[in-house]
Amino acid sequence: MSSSSIKTFQEFHESAWQRKEGKNKTGGLNEKGRKSYERENPGSDLKAPQPGGGPRKRSFCARMGGVKGPMKDEKGRPTRKALALRKWKC
Repeated sequence: MSSSSIKTFQEFHESAWQRKEGKNKTGGLNEKGRKSYERENPGSDLKAPQPGGGPRKRSFCARMGGVKGPMKDEKGRPTRKALALRKWKC
């Protein structure tokens, strides 16, 4: 077996923002998920949802409202898109 065919642990390891532990059950990323994403993508500055209003909410709702995709999965559960829109009160 050659050394190039052996995968390292980090190649299999997904970051918290891609796993269940970094996602908020009611939509979006939790604090652990946001920090994990920021470590992998230097220069990014993710913030918590702004459901109360303001320019970030208007911008998010305008962008995410137009994203293609179902609001419910095959089993009738809301998708991550639906959860995020609900969290932001769009």
